Amino acid sequence: MIPIQQALFLLILAVALFLFIRGRLRIDVTAMLVLLSLVVVGILDPDEALAGFSSEPAIIVASVFVLSAGLGATGVTERIGQWIGHASGSREWRALLVIMPTVAVLAAFSHHLMVTAMMLPIVMRFSRDHGLPASRLLLPMSLAASLGTTLTLFSAPAFLLADDLLERQTEYGLDIFSLTPIGAALIVTGVLYVLLMRWVIPRRSGETHDHDYLRLEQYYVELVVTADSRWAGHSERDFRHHFRNRLELVGWLRHGFQLTDPDQPLLADDILLVRASPDEMSSLMDEPGLELNALAKYRKSDILARPAGKARNGNLVQVVVAPGSEFSGRTVRDIDFLHNFGVLVVGLRRRESWIAEKISRVRLQEGDLLVLSGDSDRYNELSRHRGFLMMMPFKSVPRWRHRAPLALGIMAAVVAIAASGITSASIVFLAGAVAMVLTRCVTVEQAYSEIDVRVFVMIAGVIPLGTAMEVTGTAQMLADHVFTFAGGWTTLAMLALMFTAAALLTQVLSDSATLVLLGPIAIGFAERIGLNPVPFVVCTAIGAVASFLTPIGHHGNLLILGPGRYSFGDFLRVGLPLTIIICALTSWMAQAMWLGGPWIPAWMGG
Repeated sequence: MIPIQQALFLLILAVALFLFIRGRLRIDVTAMLVLLSLVVVGILDPDEALAGFSSEPAIIVASVFVLSAGLGATGVTERIGQWIGHASGSREWRALLVIMPTVAVLAAFSHHLMVTAMMLPIVMRFSRDHGLPASRLLLPMSLAASLGTTLTLFSAPAFLLADDLLERQTEYGLDIFSLTPIGAALIVTGVLYVLLMRWVIPRRSGETHDHDYLRLEQYYVELVVTADSRWAGHSERDFRHHFRNRLELVGWLRHGFQLTDPDQPLLADDILLVRASPDEMSSLMDEPGLELNALAKYRKSDILARPAGKARNGNLVQVVVAPGSEFSGRTVRDIDFLHNFGVLVVGLRRRESWIAEKISRVRLQEGDLLVLSGDSDRYNELSRHRGFLMMMPFKSVPRWRHRAPLALGIMAAVVAIAASGITSASIVFLAGAVAMVLTRCVTVEQAYSEIDVRVFVMIAGVIPLGTAMEVTGTAQMLADHVFTFAGGWTTLAMLALMFTAAALLTQVLSDSATLVLLGPIAIGFAERIGLNPVPFVVCTAIGAVASFLTPIGHHGNLLILGPGRYSFGDFLRVGLPLTIIICALTSWMAQAMWLGGPWIPAWMGG
């Protein structure tokens, strides 16, 4: 007869699985319900139930989000993405050889979902520019991002939970780079598989809506070279080369006269007319030695009663010149926005024509979009003016690129110190996240917004589930059933069994929940047969992370589902053979690394 606590735990587990699979409630809410239920029925005390919030996996996951945000906010990930586009050439096979390994390495030191989201518009634009079907590149990119998480311990929550589980229940543990040999082999295998099996990947052009994925550079902005600018004395050619991936220089004025000699040096107070994306426009506000021309003039003016200071993303708005507007055909200078409305025009967007003169001299047209800087009171007055319509916030993500070396240094230091084992990995990662904020590589607001609270809460909530499996004896009971079923199998087959169970379960659960449920069973099974539990837990964790059977198995796959116009069958057709290969390779290498198995199969002469 099943003890009462085991029966209660199995009931809670069954309800939790039902809620996880149905998806009616968010996974973090379900995790909290599980946590509270375990306390209410007396399986865990409050301290045990809340231990997940201060656990090493939860702290490291939250810190990794902030570290990734720092790399993104300083333009590091964007710069790498641009390099990928340049290095990929125009051939599909070459693009795959560049995109997949680079994305995998990025995912090893960042969050794979962030990497996939960052690479999505780059790959879409690359596909469009070179006439390649987007579907031929997006799926391999997503596969590489998931495989890249197997390179380091902190790149996937499941691996952090695996290490935590081993340290709590056994005398073993994992280092930051314990999985790296397996991860490297999986990435090489994945790249070779995609290159050899390209015929399986569908050919579809994908959805390339500009407003969703391709932020075209259509905003015209005037920059002024400041007196202390490092660009004073440098040639226009040098300036253009330095910013070649960030903006387009379309005009250069000095004392109102157009300059065209690219070798002539820039001087203080020179005005540069550039064409830039919304993100880049916000980034230029913090670029040393450059300033928005309108704001530079504004600070010298005493027209407004209270200065707005240096413009920020938060106090910029966009307005559209209305059809039949009284401003149509008039220049920005004639309208005099500063005197009449108390705002400044800092940018202009025109969809179909080219602008190569000062913004103040441009005659406005119906549909022109103006970027304005001012205060909220002025905006309220302007929003009621019939000459404009569709007032909306100027949405952009600034990049502090001059702090990129600092962000890279912080990330490298975190990885190096954590790998050395000098102190707790959670403390090292937390210190790195704080350093990113203190050095202004990322703002506090951005840091908090980048942390996926659902993942943090879910991890903190499912850790007690694993503890409850152990204290109620449920893990050992299930391990005994697995032993009855597979006790006579070879070690390699048993490792493959744990991988397969996780690969199937992760299609309906998260990788973290899958590991928490199957990890204790893997440990109990290994102890039942008298073997080191590490390879069994590792195979379970990799099975939860690196299985590609359905588009719902990983969030990265969901990101590319629409843009690549993929179907459910596409993922199964491409992912099933690859998952089988990964299962065999992972099991073989885990056996060789932790159980003393042969590195070379007998049929190959090993």
